[in-house]
Amino acid sequence: MAFDLKKLAKKARGIAGEHNDKIDASIDKAVKAVDGKTGGKHSAKLQGGADKLKGAVDKVADRPAGGDRRD
Repeated sequence: MAFDLKKLAKKARGIAGEHNDKIDASIDKAVKAVDGKTGGKHSAKLQGGADKLKGAVDKVADRPAGGDRRD
């Protein structure tokens, strides 16, 4: 079974762009859960990682970093 990577990448960009707000909310929810489990000891690192991940999603979605985001 062969995969068309260009077609798959295009679909990923479309999904990331269409559901960017839901993806960001899920990232924030995961960070909050992990932060609670660690007692807040790693809050800064978790938030930094979340920001980088959101930036990567924006890049995949062909959107400028931080653009039209509801933080």
